[in-house]
Amino acid sequence: MIAIDPEKACYFIIKARQFQAKTGVVEPDPGSNVSDDDFREILEDYGSDPVQIEMRSFLESLNEEETASLLALMWIGRGDYTKDEWETVLEEAKQIENDQAPDYLIGTPLVADYMEEALSALGYSCGDLETDHL
Repeated sequence: MIAIDPEKACYFIIKARQFQAKTGVVEPDPGSNVSDDDFREILEDYGSDPVQIEMRSFLESLNEEETASLLALMWIGRGDYTKDEWETVLEEAKQIENDQAPDYLIGTPLVADYMEEALSALGYSCGDLETDHL
């Protein structure tokens, strides 16, 4: 039914959760050793955030069908559409330019929750993959 491997969708969900756990930067140029600071800076959202870079790279590597599937999952999980409207939402998602989709997906608050909700409604689960990556 979905045009993206559920494992790929789950991978994005895991990365989105990591990214959305970030907080604002407290000390822009700390100059200290992160191990001395109990690695607190890892949770701060710096412009060169490796998780965001990884998410963007992943999204840019997807084909049009896969990108549209992620958008459709987000919209279904957010409640804009139901799972029974999959074909309609997929066509709507294809209207978003592929180069705009990464910013849109990364910038959507709760995107991981929305996608996971939609995957669950469609009969998929990220549970096994999350366990393997923790």
